[in-house]
Amino acid sequence: MGQTNMTVATYFIIAGFSELPVLQLPIFLLVLLIYFLTVGGNSTILLLVCTDHRLHTPMYFFLANLSIVDISCSTITLHKALETFISGDNTVSLFGCLIQIFIYLSLLCDELLILTAMSYDRYVAICNPLQYHTVMNRKVCLLLASVCWTWGVIETIPIFIELLGFTCYTSCKLNHFFCDIVPLKKLSCSDTSILELYMLIVGMLIATFSPFLLTFISYVFIISTILRIRSSIERRKAFYTCSSHLTVVVLLYSSLIFQYVMPHSFVNLDLNKLSSLFNTALIPILNPLIYSLKNKDVKAAFRRKLKITTK
Repeated sequence: MGQTNMTVATYFIIAGFSELPVLQLPIFLLVLLIYFLTVGGNSTILLLVCTDHRLHTPMYFFLANLSIVDISCSTITLHKALETFISGDNTVSLFGCLIQIFIYLSLLCDELLILTAMSYDRYVAICNPLQYHTVMNRKVCLLLASVCWTWGVIETIPIFIELLGFTCYTSCKLNHFFCDIVPLKKLSCSDTSILELYMLIVGMLIATFSPFLLTFISYVFIISTILRIRSSIERRKAFYTCSSHLTVVVLLYSSLIFQYVMPHSFVNLDLNKLSSLFNTALIPILNPLIYSLKNKDVKAAFRRKLKITTK
Protein backbone atom coordinates (compact mmCIF):
# COMPACT_ATOMS: atom_id res chain seq x y z
CA MET A 1 0.00 0.00 0.00
CA GLY A 2 1.73 3.22 -1.08
CA GLN A 3 1.48 6.68 0.35
CA THR A 4 -1.14 7.72 -2.22
CA ASN A 5 -3.16 4.53 -2.11
CA MET A 6 -5.78 5.38 0.49
CA THR A 7 -7.74 2.17 0.90
CA VAL A 8 -9.12 0.10 3.76
CA ALA A 9 -6.26 -1.66 5.52
CA THR A 10 -6.59 -5.33 6.45
CA TYR A 11 -3.18 -5.64 8.13
CA PHE A 12 -0.20 -3.62 9.33
CA ILE A 13 3.53 -4.23 9.10
CA ILE A 14 5.21 -3.61 12.45
CA ALA A 15 8.52 -1.84 11.83
CA GLY A 16 9.99 -3.03 15.13
CA PHE A 17 13.01 -1.52 16.85
CA SER A 18 15.34 -1.59 13.84
CA GLU A 19 15.33 -2.82 10.24
CA LEU A 20 19.08 -3.55 10.14
CA PRO A 21 19.58 -7.35 9.94
CA VAL A 22 22.78 -7.22 12.01
CA LEU A 23 20.83 -5.77 14.97
CA GLN A 24 17.98 -8.28 14.94
CA LEU A 25 19.64 -10.92 17.16
CA PRO A 26 21.01 -8.46 19.78
CA ILE A 27 17.64 -6.71 19.94
CA PHE A 28 15.81 -10.03 20.27
CA LEU A 29 18.08 -11.13 23.13
CA LEU A 30 17.70 -7.76 24.86
CA VAL A 31 13.90 -7.79 24.55
CA LEU A 32 13.80 -11.41 25.73
CA LEU A 33 15.94 -10.53 28.75
CA ILE A 34 13.74 -7.52 29.54
CA TYR A 35 10.62 -9.66 29.29
CA PHE A 36 12.02 -12.42 31.52
CA LEU A 37 13.14 -9.87 34.12
CA THR A 38 9.73 -8.20 34.05
CA VAL A 39 7.77 -11.43 34.41
CA GLY A 40 10.22 -12.90 36.92
CA GLY A 41 10.41 -9.82 39.13
CA ASN A 42 6.70 -9.08 39.18
CA SER A 43 5.77 -12.76 39.56
CA THR A 44 8.07 -12.91 42.60
CA ILE A 45 6.31 -9.91 44.15
CA LEU A 46 2.93 -11.42 43.32
CA LEU A 47 3.92 -14.81 44.81
CA LEU A 48 5.27 -13.24 48.00
CA VAL A 49 2.16 -11.12 48.53
CA CYS A 50 -0.16 -14.09 47.93
CA THR A 51 1.70 -16.63 50.10
CA ASP A 52 3.15 -14.57 52.97
CA HIS A 53 0.48 -13.65 55.51
CA ARG A 54 2.60 -10.75 56.80
CA LEU A 55 2.15 -9.06 53.43
CA HIS A 56 -1.65 -9.39 53.52
CA THR A 57 -2.10 -5.66 53.97
CA PRO A 58 -3.77 -3.04 51.74
CA MET A 59 -0.45 -1.65 50.46
CA TYR A 60 0.77 -5.04 49.24
CA PHE A 61 -2.66 -5.94 47.92
CA PHE A 62 -2.44 -2.98 45.55
CA LEU A 63 1.20 -3.80 44.82
CA ALA A 64 0.07 -7.26 43.68
CA ASN A 65 -2.48 -5.63 41.37
CA LEU A 66 0.28 -3.39 40.01
CA SER A 67 2.43 -6.46 39.31
CA ILE A 68 -0.42 -8.05 37.34
CA VAL A 69 -0.70 -4.87 35.25
CA ASP A 70 3.05 -4.80 34.60
CA ILE A 71 3.18 -8.44 33.50
CA SER A 72 0.17 -7.98 31.23
CA CYS A 73 1.46 -4.69 29.78
CA SER A 74 4.87 -6.15 28.90
CA THR A 75 3.28 -9.25 27.40
CA ILE A 76 0.85 -7.35 25.17
CA THR A 77 3.53 -4.96 23.90
CA LEU A 78 6.71 -7.06 23.62
CA HIS A 79 5.28 -10.35 22.36
CA LYS A 80 5.18 -9.17 18.72
CA ALA A 81 8.86 -8.23 18.71
CA LEU A 82 9.74 -11.69 20.04
CA GLU A 83 7.32 -13.42 17.69
CA THR A 84 8.68 -11.54 14.66
CA PHE A 85 12.24 -12.76 15.26
CA ILE A 86 11.15 -16.38 15.76
CA SER A 87 8.60 -16.64 12.93
CA GLY A 88 9.76 -13.84 10.63
CA ASP A 89 6.19 -12.57 10.41
CA ASN A 90 5.95 -8.88 11.32
CA THR A 91 2.36 -8.40 10.19
CA VAL A 92 -0.70 -7.99 12.38
CA SER A 93 -4.32 -7.87 11.31
CA LEU A 94 -6.22 -4.59 11.55
CA PHE A 95 -8.57 -5.96 14.20
CA GLY A 96 -5.67 -7.55 16.09
CA CYS A 97 -3.91 -4.18 16.07
CA LEU A 98 -6.98 -2.39 17.43
CA ILE A 99 -7.41 -5.04 20.14
CA GLN A 100 -3.78 -4.55 21.17
CA ILE A 101 -4.32 -0.78 21.43
CA PHE A 102 -7.48 -1.32 23.48
CA ILE A 103 -5.82 -3.72 25.94
CA TYR A 104 -2.67 -1.59 26.27
CA LEU A 105 -4.55 1.67 26.91
CA SER A 106 -6.86 -0.10 29.38
CA LEU A 107 -3.85 -1.44 31.30
CA LEU A 108 -2.26 2.01 31.25
CA CYS A 109 -5.42 3.54 32.75
CA ASP A 110 -5.54 0.71 35.29
CA GLU A 111 -1.96 1.40 36.36
CA LEU A 112 -2.61 5.10 36.92
CA LEU A 113 -5.72 4.34 38.96
CA ILE A 114 -4.00 1.65 41.04
CA LEU A 115 -1.15 4.05 41.81
CA THR A 116 -3.79 6.59 42.88
CA ALA A 117 -5.38 4.01 45.18
CA MET A 118 -1.93 3.29 46.62
CA SER A 119 -1.41 7.00 47.29
CA TYR A 120 -4.74 7.10 49.16
CA ASP A 121 -3.63 4.06 51.17
CA ARG A 122 -0.38 5.87 52.13
CA TYR A 123 -2.40 8.99 52.99
CA VAL A 124 -4.60 7.08 55.42
CA ALA A 125 -1.62 5.20 56.90
CA ILE A 126 0.38 8.35 57.61
CA CYS A 127 -2.27 11.02 58.18
CA ASN A 128 -4.85 8.90 60.00
CA PRO A 129 -2.96 5.86 61.38
CA LEU A 130 -5.33 5.12 64.27
CA GLN A 131 -8.21 4.46 61.87
CA TYR A 132 -6.12 2.84 59.11
CA HIS A 133 -7.43 -0.71 59.51
CA THR A 134 -11.00 0.57 59.81
CA VAL A 135 -10.83 2.78 56.72
CA MET A 136 -8.71 0.47 54.55
CA ASN A 137 -10.57 -2.73 55.34
CA ARG A 138 -10.82 -5.71 53.00
CA LYS A 139 -14.14 -4.58 51.50
CA VAL A 140 -12.81 -1.10 50.69
CA CYS A 141 -9.64 -2.52 49.10
CA LEU A 142 -11.62 -4.91 46.91
CA LEU A 143 -13.98 -2.09 45.92
CA LEU A 144 -11.11 0.25 45.00
CA ALA A 145 -9.37 -2.46 42.98
CA SER A 146 -12.60 -3.34 41.16
CA VAL A 147 -13.20 0.31 40.29
CA CYS A 148 -9.63 0.66 39.00
CA TRP A 149 -9.86 -2.36 36.69
CA THR A 150 -13.39 -1.60 35.49
CA TRP A 151 -12.94 2.13 34.93
CA GLY A 152 -9.77 1.55 32.94
CA VAL A 153 -11.74 -0.53 30.45
CA ILE A 154 -14.69 1.88 30.34
CA GLU A 155 -12.42 4.83 29.53
CA THR A 156 -10.89 2.97 26.58
CA ILE A 157 -14.04 1.60 24.93
CA PRO A 158 -14.90 4.88 23.06
CA ILE A 159 -11.37 4.99 21.63
CA PHE A 160 -11.73 1.43 20.35
CA ILE A 161 -15.12 2.22 18.78
CA GLU A 162 -13.74 5.35 17.11
CA LEU A 163 -10.75 3.43 15.71
CA LEU A 164 -13.12 0.84 14.25
CA GLY A 165 -14.66 3.66 12.22
CA PHE A 166 -11.41 4.61 10.49
CA THR A 167 -11.95 3.80 6.81
CA CYS A 168 -8.49 4.21 5.27
CA TYR A 169 -4.78 4.58 5.97
CA THR A 170 -1.98 6.15 3.95
CA SER A 171 0.37 3.23 4.62
CA CYS A 172 0.30 -0.22 6.14
CA LYS A 173 3.74 0.19 7.76
CA LEU A 174 3.49 1.10 11.44
CA ASN A 175 6.65 2.76 12.75
CA HIS A 176 6.58 1.14 16.18
CA PHE A 177 7.34 -2.15 17.94
CA PHE A 178 3.66 -2.68 18.80
CA CYS A 179 0.32 -1.19 17.86
CA ASP A 180 0.06 2.15 19.63
CA ILE A 181 -2.50 4.85 19.03
CA VAL A 182 -0.06 7.69 18.17
CA PRO A 183 1.60 6.09 15.10
CA LEU A 184 -1.71 4.55 13.99
CA LYS A 185 -3.47 7.92 14.12
CA LYS A 186 -0.69 9.45 12.04
CA LEU A 187 -1.32 6.86 9.30
CA SER A 188 -5.07 7.42 9.16
CA CYS A 189 -6.56 9.43 6.33
CA SER A 190 -9.94 9.47 8.11
CA ASP A 191 -11.17 12.39 10.20
CA THR A 192 -9.44 12.06 13.58
CA SER A 193 -10.87 15.22 15.16
CA ILE A 194 -13.37 13.36 17.37
CA LEU A 195 -10.70 10.93 18.53
CA GLU A 196 -8.29 13.76 19.30
CA LEU A 197 -10.99 15.63 21.22
CA TYR A 198 -11.80 12.51 23.23
CA MET A 199 -8.11 11.89 23.93
CA LEU A 200 -7.77 15.48 25.12
CA ILE A 201 -10.86 15.54 27.36
CA VAL A 202 -10.96 11.96 28.61
CA GLY A 203 -7.46 10.68 27.91
CA MET A 204 -5.52 13.64 29.30
CA LEU A 205 -7.91 15.39 31.69
CA ILE A 206 -9.82 12.45 33.17
CA ALA A 207 -7.64 9.36 32.68
CA THR A 208 -4.27 11.06 33.29
CA PHE A 209 -4.60 14.43 35.01
CA SER A 210 -7.32 13.41 37.49
CA PRO A 211 -5.30 10.47 38.95
CA PHE A 212 -2.24 12.72 39.00
CA LEU A 213 -4.16 15.46 40.83
CA LEU A 214 -5.55 13.01 43.40
CA THR A 215 -2.08 11.54 43.92
CA PHE A 216 -0.59 15.02 44.22
CA ILE A 217 -3.21 16.08 46.80
CA SER A 218 -2.57 12.91 48.81
CA TYR A 219 1.14 13.65 48.92
CA VAL A 220 0.56 17.27 49.90
CA PHE A 221 -1.21 16.01 53.03
CA ILE A 222 1.35 13.24 53.52
CA ILE A 223 4.36 15.55 53.33
CA SER A 224 2.61 18.14 55.49
CA THR A 225 1.97 15.49 58.16
CA ILE A 226 5.53 14.15 57.97
CA LEU A 227 7.02 17.62 58.40
CA ARG A 228 4.99 18.10 61.60
CA ILE A 229 6.52 14.98 63.17
CA ARG A 230 9.01 16.13 65.81
CA SER A 231 11.26 13.07 65.84
CA SER A 232 13.69 12.95 62.91
CA ILE A 233 13.76 9.16 63.14
CA GLU A 234 9.98 8.96 62.90
CA ARG A 235 10.00 11.45 59.99
CA ARG A 236 12.45 9.28 58.03
CA LYS A 237 10.42 6.17 58.86
CA ALA A 238 7.20 7.78 57.65
CA PHE A 239 8.77 9.03 54.43
CA TYR A 240 10.38 5.64 53.88
CA THR A 241 6.96 3.96 53.79
CA CYS A 242 5.86 6.02 50.77
CA SER A 243 9.18 6.69 48.99
CA SER A 244 8.91 3.58 46.79
CA HIS A 245 5.46 4.51 45.57
CA LEU A 246 6.47 8.12 44.98
CA THR A 247 9.46 7.00 42.89
CA VAL A 248 7.26 4.83 40.66
CA VAL A 249 4.72 7.64 40.24
CA VAL A 250 7.40 10.14 39.15
CA LEU A 251 8.91 7.70 36.64
CA LEU A 252 5.57 6.71 35.10
CA TYR A 253 4.12 10.19 34.70
CA SER A 254 7.44 11.49 33.31
CA SER A 255 7.39 8.84 30.58
CA LEU A 256 3.73 9.51 29.78
CA ILE A 257 4.46 13.21 29.22
CA PHE A 258 6.89 12.31 26.43
CA GLN A 259 4.70 9.53 25.06
CA TYR A 260 1.28 11.18 24.84
CA VAL A 261 1.18 14.71 26.23
CA MET A 262 3.81 16.32 23.98
CA PRO A 263 2.29 18.66 21.35
CA HIS A 264 1.78 17.07 17.92
CA SER A 265 4.25 19.49 16.32
CA PHE A 266 6.98 18.03 18.53
CA VAL A 267 5.96 14.38 18.13
CA ASN A 268 8.71 12.25 16.64
CA LEU A 269 7.80 8.61 16.15
CA ASP A 270 11.31 7.41 16.97
CA LEU A 271 11.22 9.42 20.23
CA ASN A 272 7.73 8.10 20.90
CA LYS A 273 9.02 4.57 20.32
CA LEU A 274 11.83 5.15 22.83
CA SER A 275 9.50 6.55 25.48
CA SER A 276 7.10 3.65 24.87
CA LEU A 277 9.94 1.20 25.46
CA PHE A 278 10.76 2.92 28.75
CA ASN A 279 7.10 2.90 29.80
CA THR A 280 6.22 -0.65 28.72
CA ALA A 281 9.50 -2.47 29.34
CA LEU A 282 11.81 -0.68 31.77
CA ILE A 283 9.28 0.65 34.29
CA PRO A 284 7.73 -2.84 34.81
CA ILE A 285 11.27 -4.04 35.61
CA LEU A 286 11.95 -1.12 37.92
CA ASN A 287 8.72 -1.55 39.91
CA PRO A 288 9.66 -4.84 41.65
CA LEU A 289 13.26 -3.63 42.07
CA ILE A 290 12.17 -0.38 43.69
CA TYR A 291 9.67 -2.05 45.99
CA SER A 292 11.99 -4.91 46.94
CA LEU A 293 15.20 -2.91 47.41
CA LYS A 294 13.52 -0.11 49.37
CA ASN A 295 11.05 -2.23 51.34
CA LYS A 296 12.23 -4.24 54.32
CA ASP A 297 8.95 -6.23 54.51
CA VAL A 298 9.35 -7.55 50.96
CA LYS A 299 13.02 -8.36 51.55
CA ALA A 300 12.15 -10.16 54.78
CA ALA A 301 9.41 -12.17 53.05
CA PHE A 302 11.82 -13.10 50.27
CA ARG A 303 14.41 -14.32 52.80
CA ARG A 304 11.75 -16.39 54.58
CA LYS A 305 10.79 -18.06 51.29
CA LEU A 306 14.45 -18.79 50.53
CA LYS A 307 14.89 -20.43 53.92
CA ILE A 308 11.81 -22.60 53.36
CA THR A 309 12.92 -23.75 49.90
CA THR A 310 16.49 -24.53 51.03
CA LYS A 311 15.42 -26.71 53.96
